[in-house]
Amino acid sequence: MYTFIVNPHSRSGKGAETWEEVRLILEEKRIPFSVHFTQYQRHATSIMRTLTSDSVSRTVIILGGDGTINEAINGIQDFTHLTLGYIPTGSGNDFARGYSLPTNPREALNCILNATHIRLMDIGELSYKNKKRRFAVSCGIGYDAAICHEAVVSTIKPILNRFHLGKLTYAFIAIRQLLFLTPYECTITLNNKEIHHFSKCYFVSAMNHRYEGGGVQFGPHANPEDHLLSICAIADVPKWKLLFLLASALFGKHSNFKGSYLYNCEKLSVQYGGAMPVHTDGEPVFLQKDISVSCLSEHLHIITNK
Repeated sequence: MYTFIVNPHSRSGKGAETWEEVRLILEEKRIPFSVHFTQYQRHATSIMRTLTSDSVSRTVIILGGDGTINEAINGIQDFTHLTLGYIPTGSGNDFARGYSLPTNPREALNCILNATHIRLMDIGELSYKNKKRRFAVSCGIGYDAAICHEAVVSTIKPILNRFHLGKLTYAFIAIRQLLFLTPYECTITLNNKEIHHFSKCYFVSAMNHRYEGGGVQFGPHANPEDHLLSICAIADVPKWKLLFLLASALFGKHSNFKGSYLYNCEKLSVQYGGAMPVHTDGEPVFLQKDISVSCLSEHLHIITNK
């Protein structure tokens, strides 16, 4: 029995269309399944919380975008008996990109039904103001999070999604946010001992996977199975140079530029001089000054194709 959590509204309704295609294949193959449709923000969290509240082994398939993945992992009560599959229908699909998962629904479903490869993935955890939130792909504070915040409420994104150009949303917003962003002083601490201070820091990203923002490689050497976070900080450069850094990050080459700082650590603490936007997997956490990021001790079983 397969259990599906479906976000029918992902990519401006693409999720509903994809589910119909998947449903027909399941019924044709006479494969037993149950399905839960998300109806409001963080509904996937409550669905997953219910599904994993006992000790019954389950394979749960997420059909949606990175935001749906984020909601689902925040509801997991028991990692031991859960295996997660994914059919991507989002705009960015960085989780699928990180594991080279098929974006074609039929291919993605075949990968899940065959389940020849299962990997153990780290789960990141953000801590702020006595609150915690998990993430699968990345967590960030500053400029990258500001882009995510605006993308959530963007009126352009649904239009571009209809023409399969959703990724351009991030490019447009990135340019606009660059004009208004105010960088602050920032101190980051790695593993509670290694301290780095920046006078004008644009953002700090903690990467579990290589990509965020629809394919930007801020963590070119990130490995979601090594229990380490790949940290990318961009600081102390003029704004015009930030454009070149971002362009080079599409290819994971930003480390060649002055102002780009890459580290690996088990735990990260960030203290900003002013309140900055924060995100987990592109989902807004609103303005914060101090955050901590680490990996959970548990691992999540993920169905992959290699």
